[in-house]
Amino acid sequence: MRRTEQRRAAVVALYQHDLTGRALGETLGTDASPMTMALAHAAADRSDELDAVLDRHSHGWSVQRIQPLERSIMRVALIEILHPDVAPADEPIPAEGAIDEAVESAKVFCGADAPAFVNGVLAAVLREVRENAADVPEQTPRESRSSR
Repeated sequence: MRRTEQRRAAVVALYQHDLTGRALGETLGTDASPMTMALAHAAADRSDELDAVLDRHSHGWSVQRIQPLERSIMRVALIEILHPDVAPADEPIPAEGAIDEAVESAKVFCGADAPAFVNGVLAAVLREVRENAADVPEQTPRESRSSR
């Protein structure tokens, strides 16, 4: 199964879990790939953290007002952006790739306004992540040894 399909399966399972309250293991099914399971479980386990990020960047929209499917799409993308080590893969997807995948999923599954909304929110998150990374000074080997 292609990685795109595995991401979308994670989104659908997460969406069903959120909407129906059924256990995530039940919405994933028995044939879910390790990547699908990892993404869905990480997004569910970290939903409070992810929703706080979405809340901060979805100006004018609280997380509760975001459509459940759009929210699930963005949660899965955020896992890959903020926690790239969660999904088993040879190489984590670049953050821009996670955003592109989320936008494409929104085009397939959501209304006409959803792709632009998903893109805008996730792009704002990525900007913040990169700005914060730029604010952290790099330590030289000597500094890191002396701080132990």
